[in-house]
Amino acid sequence: MRSPCALLLLFCLLFCQITPDAGLTGLGHRSDHYLCVKKGGFCLYSECPKNTKVEGSCYHKMANCCK
Repeated sequence: MRSPCALLLLFCLLFCQITPDAGLTGLGHRSDHYLCVKKGGFCLYSECPKNTKVEGSCYHKMANCCK
């Protein structure tokens, strides 16, 4: 009984870091929000302010990445 519990614990520890909270979606891909912020931008659901321009998208192309 100890062996399956230990394997389950090891599996959880290895794969618990692949979450959206950690900036990763599945299989090590970075989220579009993370990439936008890393490039110095910010995400808005509305239009970008006049002194910025659209540099991409955020939240699965539902928002603009402004920079």
